[in-house]
Amino acid sequence: MHIKSGLLALVTLIFLTAALTLPVAAGLPLSIGESTQELPTLAPLLERVTPGVVNIAVRGHVAVQENPLLNDPFFRRFFGLPELAPQREFQAAGSGVVVDATEGYILTNNHVIENADEVTVALQDGRKLKAELVGRDPEADIAVIRIPAKDLTALRLGDSDRLRVGDFVIAVGNPFGLGQTVTSGLISALGRTGLGIEGYEDFIQTDASINPGNSGGALVNLRGELIGINTAIVGPSGGNVGIGFAIPINMARSIMTQLIEHGEVRRGQLGVSIQDLTPEIAKALGVPAGRGAVVSEVVKGSPAAKAGVEAGDVIVAVNGDKIRNASDLRNKIGLARVGEAVTLTVLRQGRKMTLVIKLAPRHRAKVHVEEIDPRIAGATLGPISRSSPLFGRVEGVEVLQAKPGSPAWSAGLRQGDVITSVNRKPVKTLNQFATQVRKAKGALLLNIRRGDAALFIVIQ
Repeated sequence: MHIKSGLLALVTLIFLTAALTLPVAAGLPLSIGESTQELPTLAPLLERVTPGVVNIAVRGHVAVQENPLLNDPFFRRFFGLPELAPQREFQAAGSGVVVDATEGYILTNNHVIENADEVTVALQDGRKLKAELVGRDPEADIAVIRIPAKDLTALRLGDSDRLRVGDFVIAVGNPFGLGQTVTSGLISALGRTGLGIEGYEDFIQTDASINPGNSGGALVNLRGELIGINTAIVGPSGGNVGIGFAIPINMARSIMTQLIEHGEVRRGQLGVSIQDLTPEIAKALGVPAGRGAVVSEVVKGSPAAKAGVEAGDVIVAVNGDKIRNASDLRNKIGLARVGEAVTLTVLRQGRKMTLVIKLAPRHRAKVHVEEIDPRIAGATLGPISRSSPLFGRVEGVEVLQAKPGSPAWSAGLRQGDVITSVNRKPVKTLNQFATQVRKAKGALLLNIRRGDAALFIVIQ
């Protein structure tokens, strides 16, 4: 989806990395009564909330962009260049929210910790602790990290489905790396989609001042409940102009639960192509104009096909929750787990009907390996392509890409390699590869086929 060109001429959507700021004042009015009268204040609320919001410092490496010819290892060897492409070190700052004080779980954005070699969490009491990655979901821009700490304060999770435009909210984070900062404002809009920021979008829009470094920080209501994770802004220069976006906590909570349990999000699929229900399409299909998602295609043999879904059906609710449009349906199905049964309310030729569908695993055409194990980040794997000389000769998964300078490249993986086993366990599919890597304790032993040669690669 794309934002209208007129909007793009005025503003630029950005993640909360560095830029200038334009202050926007918003909040509760102060009392101006007698000098002895106590003034309204958010201080008691913030004293409970701010210990649960942390500052995150990230250090990592990214490959320096070079001439594409230099990505070819044979070219580099021929001209006597170092085998590994040059890298540059980067540092970044963001925010996070403690959601489990006992286990030390912290919720943040994926883009805050992406490509990180080292993540340091600074607590309000001055402690600085190294964090480990629990799991991340690039499609929704959510990540969970963990710190081995005691005496933590966790924020109570609210219910983002009960939010209304006009509700007062407070943003807490680490803008520009200044340290913990609090701003206030209103909820300006709900259910913002089509911004092209994430794969799954259902943003809370707020005018509470959000700036670079607030990513992963808390958006709370006046009860001190966490109702969103601050994620992105609209601004011509990268600073706040009163348009910020937060991921609703109900969406973040669903993803967080799967990341903690599995290290990844196991999304199910219906097996349909969908589009928004426009007045013109509604009239042609003979259904009332309004909200909903139109099924334009049903994949043969998919869960939807088995349940009786047909092209032209209009899905108006999932598990009783009304559907606004195609993006809303995609979000609701994307948050459901593999094997979960969902109830669809469908309009077909003016008749309302109910269909129960058991979601199947999504077919993965390729996978970025950092989603599975950061030790081999930088590699993209997929089924063996027909263009591979090993197609039909061996079983395994092919390295579709290995970024120069990445951990995968440093470990010895190259484009075109076929991984046939992990720790001596044969792998024929991406799911089998992921399963064996996650089971491994300690080093990974990969059996590789490279052309007519076979070799082992050990990854510590």
